Amino acid sequence: MPQTSKAKTTAKRKSASAKSSAKYLVIVESPAKAKTIKKYLGEDYDVVASMGHVRDLPKSKLGVDTEKDFAPQYINIRGKDALIKSLKAQAIGCEKVFLATDPDREGEAISWHLAYILNLDLNDQNRVTFNEITKFGVQSGMDNPRSIDTNLVNAQQSRRVLDRIVGYKISPFLWKKIRKRGLSAGRVQSVVVRLIVDREEEIKNFVPTEYWSIDAKFNTDTHKKIFTAKLYGKDGKKITSIDCQVDADKIVSDLDGAQYIVDSVKKGVRQKSPAPPFTTSTLQQEASRKLGFQSKRTMKAAQELYDGVDIPKMGGAIGLITYMRTDSLRISNEARNNAYAYIEQAYGKDYIPEKPRYYKQKSNSQDAHEAIRPTMPGLTSASVKENLTSDQFKLYKLIWERFISSQMANAVLDTVSADIIAKNYLFKTSGYSVKFDGFTALYEEGKDEQDEQNTALPPLKKGQVLNLKELMANQHFTQPPARYTEASLIKTLEENGIGRPSTYAPTITTIISRAYVEREAKQLKPTALGEITTMLMKEHFSDIVDVTFTADMEQSLDKVESGEIDWVKNLREFYEPFQKTLKDAEVALDGVKLAVPDVETDVVCELCGRKMVIKDGKFGKFLACPGFPECKNTKNLVKESGGVCPICSGKILIKKSKTGKKYFGCENNPKCSFMTWDEPLKSTCPDCGSTLFKKTGRKGKTYCAKEGCGYEKP
Repeated sequence: MPQTSKAKTTAKRKSASAKSSAKYLVIVESPAKAKTIKKYLGEDYDVVASMGHVRDLPKSKLGVDTEKDFAPQYINIRGKDALIKSLKAQAIGCEKVFLATDPDREGEAISWHLAYILNLDLNDQNRVTFNEITKFGVQSGMDNPRSIDTNLVNAQQSRRVLDRIVGYKISPFLWKKIRKRGLSAGRVQSVVVRLIVDREEEIKNFVPTEYWSIDAKFNTDTHKKIFTAKLYGKDGKKITSIDCQVDADKIVSDLDGAQYIVDSVKKGVRQKSPAPPFTTSTLQQEASRKLGFQSKRTMKAAQELYDGVDIPKMGGAIGLITYMRTDSLRISNEARNNAYAYIEQAYGKDYIPEKPRYYKQKSNSQDAHEAIRPTMPGLTSASVKENLTSDQFKLYKLIWERFISSQMANAVLDTVSADIIAKNYLFKTSGYSVKFDGFTALYEEGKDEQDEQNTALPPLKKGQVLNLKELMANQHFTQPPARYTEASLIKTLEENGIGRPSTYAPTITTIISRAYVEREAKQLKPTALGEITTMLMKEHFSDIVDVTFTADMEQSLDKVESGEIDWVKNLREFYEPFQKTLKDAEVALDGVKLAVPDVETDVVCELCGRKMVIKDGKFGKFLACPGFPECKNTKNLVKESGGVCPICSGKILIKKSKTGKKYFGCENNPKCSFMTWDEPLKSTCPDCGSTLFKKTGRKGKTYCAKEGCGYEKP
């Protein structure tokens, strides 16, 4: 009777058992994670890394059989043959293989591919997951093995196939219609670019509207500190707008000689609650605001903190944070109690809330993991600083402070508001003072737009006459919406249900690397290529770049993960109308070619007087005369820092070294030798008027580089 494949595999393992001294093989994704886990499992276990995916769709073709239920045509990833051969040999030589890749759909798919390559039984309970890479987390995972979750695998396959179809079907169409090879479309990336392009269009089309405000500055006989009140109403009615200077001047004239009297004072107490612990999305947003980290940099450091860092006083490698791909706000009771213990020891019992704090989950959040938190709340960022890289320390400090503060008592504010009357006009003012600092003693959440400063008012009482120090009519203009930053873009993607938190960082990286979007300081700005590509997509693939359609598709993919709908059926419902749309677009644009417009600059060609344009070349962007081929003048594209050279007063330019590191040099190089790694500031030296510089490093001093000046400040 012939042996089954499973029996053959068992026989091979027994015959080759001498090849491995360990009974069990545990496969994870990264060497750092393998090193940390090995410490907790002992000599009976070998822990090895798959280095991410081992199988994927081929790059050279679609790799999906659309006629046969969208069957993916997986191949071993190029360059991983030796690794796969080694994994097979190690698997044969042990009693059991445990698949311990990351606890999400991507990790589940990697385990599924490993099971295929190693000929493992999919029904075997050999899948283990770790929410944290600590002794408790690893032992808990190993004590609760399960079989591979095919719903999770199908969710990943569904996304992978869907993204492949969109990318490999639309991208060649873009190559043909826009004269630029290498363009790509993506199910998520295209709608993200559209958001940025639409925002730029809003900014360009924005027409500012003038309006005015009236502010009065006061003090009292007993308190000389100035406070401000704003004009609110007239004759018992709210003033909705002051449209022009004539109206503003009339109000100021009416108030000439008026007496300002406190009409009412209201005092109260307000409580301020802490922000919840981090999810993947909020971590990326806050790291962007507070640390200036791009999302890719944030996730790299977070992965390292999760996989494990060598902390000698803790006995070696240990995972410092829980799994960093999550949109859950849940935390364990053990973590909460550990946080309370630290808070009581560091701040006192008053800083522990009366009741445990639970944060409301979003309706579409996945609750498989806890929120992102330190695995050991008592392990402060300061205590492990010497063992972490700069990025690891900054991010761990942010995560640790956010988590501990989320478990602290509310801040309590004493508030006061006052109505002030002058003739028939009403002014209002408000302020607060901190009665109990609570969680703010440790941490407060950053904001994309800063609130107006609100400070304490002097003691006021009804009928009190105030001293008017100044009455100001201020002109304002309505402002266009701001360009997206990474933080505000990620917030918008999350609010609209576009993509998943784990895809935000790679999506932003892709749209910038493909030159659809560029960074201007911290802002994201579409390029001419991004604008023309989005125009084409909106006209002919409106669903692909439609926010609602993309969000609905995301919900369908989540339902595949929960087992509510079949992944093949889901793909079929998308593919049939998509194919028709693609054919219609090819017919509508038959023979049409679109050119990406050149971006004109203010740099004048010294040979012919035309304004030079930005071109893309083999070695990056450069300036070229638009009169080519009559005029072949080209120049390097340089960016000005806004600073002035302290040696020759030339412009200081932003440059890059051979390794890509930014530095600053004089435009008159090589005649002028000035260069520095230190950033020129917009402010000037109070002693000599030269440009000030800031030393590299977070706490770098500010100084003047002018010879003989010597000005500096911390």
